[in-house]
Amino acid sequence: MQNTDCVREAVEEYGDMLYRICLVMLRNKADAEDAVQDTFIRYMQKAPAFSSDGHEKAWLIKVASNICRDILKLRSRTTELDEETLNTIAAADSGSNILEALMQIPDKFRIVLTLHYIEGYKTDEIAEMIGKTSSAVKMRLAKGRKLLEEKYRKEYM
Repeated sequence: MQNTDCVREAVEEYGDMLYRICLVMLRNKADAEDAVQDTFIRYMQKAPAFSSDGHEKAWLIKVASNICRDILKLRSRTTELDEETLNTIAAADSGSNILEALMQIPDKFRIVLTLHYIEGYKTDEIAEMIGKTSSAVKMRLAKGRKLLEEKYRKEYM
């Protein structure tokens, strides 16, 4: 088992970021919380040795993304967040309309946009995290920006 101080530090350092990523992927608060919790459980169980803080962060994001994908695979068309709940979450965020538009685009575009624009990762780092090529990530970013713009303009302009 990992030292509890290291786990506590990782939760404080990366917990909010992982929650935002999971919430964007899953569109469900409870599932996002479960995914983050499962991520830190795996962190404790595996007790990986990291060469840097960046490596630790990338590992946590990759694990959280994989857990989210597993949840999405298992989810049997259950009810997602209703519009009122989405509006409540979005109202607490300064870019509320952007968040709502982001929640409406497909997962594969949403995750790369979140990692790049919100978390600040470079395309080659994202490619490694999601198991795609840098050019595939660049294409998803371009397509995601286009979809986001279309959704935003259609809904909020």
